[in-house]
Amino acid sequence: MRYDATHKQQTRQRVLRAAAKAIRSEGAHRVGVAGVMREAGLTHGGFYAHFDSKDALVVAAIEQMFEESIEHWERETRGRGDAEGLAAYIDLYLSEKHRDRPGTGCPIAALACELPRLDAAAREAFAAGSRRLTDALAQPLSRLGHADAPALAASVLAELVGALALARCESDRARSNSLLTASRNALRRRLGLNCKEQPA
Repeated sequence: MRYDATHKQQTRQRVLRAAAKAIRSEGAHRVGVAGVMREAGLTHGGFYAHFDSKDALVVAAIEQMFEESIEHWERETRGRGDAEGLAAYIDLYLSEKHRDRPGTGCPIAALACELPRLDAAAREAFAAGSRRLTDALAQPLSRLGHADAPALAASVLAELVGALALARCESDRARSNSLLTASRNALRRRLGLNCKEQPA
């Protein structure tokens, strides 16, 4: 049976979504092609109709992860003012839900430690995605009057990633929750967002 280009693209997207989730959860080196195809509901033999190699899949999956991250940003900030949108995104990023679901979360927090062991193409895809997310953060910061918004956005993103990573490392759930809350409040204060602070 012959399939049209739309069907092939939809199938590729199923594979990419499955690969992105697996790589974020387990790391690129522990993910196998057979497992990804099985998770996507496809046979192993169909893999090479979409990708030349596992390395090519990893690069495309990283691009997919950042596409999803930008979609999350746009969905969370749509219809809100700049301050309200930034506060909502900080709350989403430093939430218990995000902490507890690394398989669908930010690729920076999931892959940063593994990145040096990936090949050059994967590292470049990661860097390009990080720049896109930083640029998205910089736009409302600039409109809110912050000086050197790109540098501030990079710093904010580093704080978000670091706080999330530490919260995931903390074995005591109450301390992990407190870390998330304290980080959310500190970022709001730093950015001058007029939002009510949450109790620790």
